[in-house]
Amino acid sequence: MASSGGVSMAKSEEEWRAILSPEQFRILRLKGTEPPGTGEYNKFYGEGVYSCAGCGTPLYKSTTKFNSGCGWPAFFEGLPGAINRTPDPDGRRTEITCAACGGHLGHVFKGEGFKTPTDERHCVNSVSIKFAPPS
Repeated sequence: MASSGGVSMAKSEEEWRAILSPEQFRILRLKGTEPPGTGEYNKFYGEGVYSCAGCGTPLYKSTTKFNSGCGWPAFFEGLPGAINRTPDPDGRRTEITCAACGGHLGHVFKGEGFKTPTDERHCVNSVSIKFAPPS
């Protein structure tokens, strides 16, 4: 299992349930989705870093966040090595997860025509991330 700073991120379902809210558990561990337009970071554009709500691993810089109009926070790239990509079984989407703890973040879409450096949209559940301003 992946680790962060030498600390194992392998946890049992019971351990995850003890540290996550029911909604965080549903999304991060059971691969759920929050309703569009409801997440706290959907229209938030403060300067700082977004980290995994499950394990605290930094995932995105605020400078990569953009308004895609999709109803969820959108980023055009994650921090190097922080995010894993796995094609969904039906091949229509690619799931993105925290590389450290495996928490479900959302999905990544490519080639939608957004004027970003990567032409990617990381469509992320607000529940899956925590924002921290610069220290």
